[in-house]
Formats: sequence, C-alpha cells, structure tokens
Amino acid sequence: MTDNDVPAAAPPAPSGLRGLLPDLAPWRASRDFRRLWVSGTVSNFGSFLTFVALPVQLKELTGSAAAVGAIGAVELVPLLVFGLYGGALADAWDKRKLIVWTEAGQGLLSAILLVNALLPGPAVWPLYLVAALSSALVSVQRPALDSLWPRIVAHEQLPAATALNSLRWTVGGVAGPALAGVVVAYAGLGWAYAADLLTFVASVALVVPIAASPAAHEAAKPSLKAIAEGARYAWGRKELLGTYAVDLAAMFLAMPLAVLPFLADELDAEWSLGLMYASVPAGALLVSLTSGWTSRVHRHGRMVVLSAALWGGAIAAAGLAGNVWLVLFCLALAGAFDMVSGIFRGVMWNQTIPDELRGRLAGIELLSYSVGPTVGQVRSGGLAAWLGVRTSVWSGGVLCVGAVGLLALCLPGLMTYDVRTNEHAARLRAERSAAAPVMDV
Repeated sequence: MTDNDVPAAAPPAPSGLRGLLPDLAPWRASRDFRRLWVSGTVSNFGSFLTFVALPVQLKELTGSAAAVGAIGAVELVPLLVFGLYGGALADAWDKRKLIVWTEAGQGLLSAILLVNALLPGPAVWPLYLVAALSSALVSVQRPALDSLWPRIVAHEQLPAATALNSLRWTVGGVAGPALAGVVVAYAGLGWAYAADLLTFVASVALVVPIAASPAAHEAAKPSLKAIAEGARYAWGRKELLGTYAVDLAAMFLAMPLAVLPFLADELDAEWSLGLMYASVPAGALLVSLTSGWTSRVHRHGRMVVLSAALWGGAIAAAGLAGNVWLVLFCLALAGAFDMVSGIFRGVMWNQTIPDELRGRLAGIELLSYSVGPTVGQVRSGGLAAWLGVRTSVWSGGVLCVGAVGLLALCLPGLMTYDVRTNEHAARLRAERSAAAPVMDV
C-alpha cells in the first residue's frame, strides 16, 4: 500500500445525537441518488403490501403451512438462473433501462394479482406464477441497481449511501406490513394489490429521468464465460466469500416469515400478524435512523459475523417466547441485528469491487441474501408442519448461531478485514479519486 493509497484524514466525527443521525451527504450531492432513493421507497412500500397479502391469500385458499412455504420453492429457480445472468446483463447493458423495464414488469404482475383477487373464486396457481415471475424480475433488477450506486455516489460517501439505502428499505418494511394487516383485514386483498400497482407506476415515473448508465468499456458481454469470471473473482476474495456464506446461513436457518400467520394463530393473536411482519423492518429502521456511527467502523467483517449471530439468537428467543408482545420485541431485535449485518456487507461490496465486475458480483450478492430467505421459507414451513410452528422458529435460530460461529472459524479473512489496509479497497479508492466524478447537484 503506497502513501497515495492512504485515505485522507476524515473530518472530526459529530458528537452526541448528530453522531448517530444518518449522514445525508449522498442525498445532497447527487440528484440521481435522490430519485432512486425515493423511487425505491415508494415501490418497496407497495411490495411489502403484496408480501403480506400473498401468503395470507394462500393461507385462506389452502389452510396449509407447507403451501405457504412453497412460495420460496417456486421463487428459487428463477432466482438462481436470473440472479447470475442478471448480473452479467447489468455489466453489459444500460443499468437505467434494466431498472425501468423490470419495474414496469413488476407493476404488470401486481395487476394480475389484483384481477385474480377480484374473481368470484380466486385461483391458487396465479399466486405461484406471479411469485416465480416476480423473482425473475427482481433477480435482473437488483444487480443493475446495486451496481449503479457506486457510479452516482462519491467513493467516500458509499458507507453513508449504504445506510441511507437501508433506511429506504426499512421505511417501506415498517409501514407496508403494518398497513397491509389493516388493509387485508378490513378492506380486502384487492386493495393491497391495487396499492402495489400504483406504487410501481409512481416508481417508474421517478426512474425514467435519471442519467443513462451504459456498460463499462472493460465489461464482458453476457455469457456463461462472463458469469464464470465473476464467480472466480468472488472465490478469490475470501472476505467477500465470507459475507455471502454468513448471510446465506443466517437467512436459510433463521428466516421465520413463512410461518408468521400460523404463529399469530397459535398465540391467539391473529390481530398481531401485520405487526409481526412489521417488527423485523421496524428494528432495522431504528438502526438506519441511528446509522451515523457506521461510517466510523473499519473492521466490517467482524460486525457482519457478530450481528448475524445475534440475529439468530433473537429469532430463537422469539420462538421460545409465549407472550405475543415479547415475540414482537424479539423480532424487532432480530431486524436490528440483520440491518447492522446488511450495512457492513454492503459497504464491503461497494468499496472493494471494480466497476467492470460490479453487476456480476451484485448477482452473486443477490443470491447470497435472497436464496437464503427463499429456501428458508421452505425449511420453516416444512419443519412447522412436521414438528410445530414454534419449534421451527427457535431451532432455526439456534442452528444459525452455531453455523455463523463455524464460518467465522473457517474464514479468518473475514474477521481480519480492515477497510483502511485492504488492498482492494485501497485500489478502488485510488481509482475513484483519480476519476474525480462530478456530483449532479
């Protein structure tokens, strides 16, 4: 590491409450960041309405925990196929166009759910079909979106941008499920799907005006060879490999969302379902709103491991608790720890991966944080049908803690990662400084 690679001295950290508040520098500096942030907030809000309505409708139509858990199974194959290929597309095509067209496609799928819900006898198969197609569209969109952030935000502002993007997700994650529980119970499923459709219309209108983001000159064309190149790079970066493995284990073993409708029934608190879905993002929102401290942490790998283990512990406590309010508290605590892990994973990815590989690595990232919850729904639903709902929840949390600890021992590079000395972070920092991007205020 040369003297030129050493990051400039940071300004004095804000003290007191200001030191906890989110850093708004990316919001002030980049118009495109603001548009994408607002667009994502709007569409996330609607998506969470459907996120609650879809399993509730399946529960009403089938009465089966396994049928609800099977949503994860139908989402898995599109996620695996389009996640990797979507990453290659993001490197080779204009990222803005990918985001616009996939967002419009999601709106069309919401319209299908709305029409089905309004039928005298809604069918089950459209729910699974939409879940699969939505998974494919998300798998194409997310690599494009994730690889776009480092282009529109200054390198030194990426930790703040990651925290603000986490806030964007949690705002919808809290408001969407909480409102969905009320809308579904008192207005009906159709209203939830209609609101989701309207949010996608608004989101597309916000994204269309942002600047084009064509492929990097060094980017490879979409192909199996290009996908393999990205996979080889990820395999050679053991600290990145560790973030993927830890998140995959945590989400596969301890994601309880598929069985929450049945957990609410078991606790004689059907009214609490919307709150259960909202509790995890509510905890995440609390972390996002007090995320100023994250920019002052340098050993990101250790924070990823610690927070993933604490996520598992909180989920285990939720499965063992017999009081609904204690369950809600544990779910919120789990969401807070998951958000800490997510912030530091995102910072590691954004500050160390070269631009020409960002899309393909974002595709691998998508698999790490999406395959786990998707397969985890199958695991939790199947285990709940076999051993009971609460056993499914607490046992997953315990297994998560053990798996994360084992991965930390097997991947020491993750535990020793330090952004101040990591060669990949230093190289990308120097490249961004030389490029001196102009912010579009």
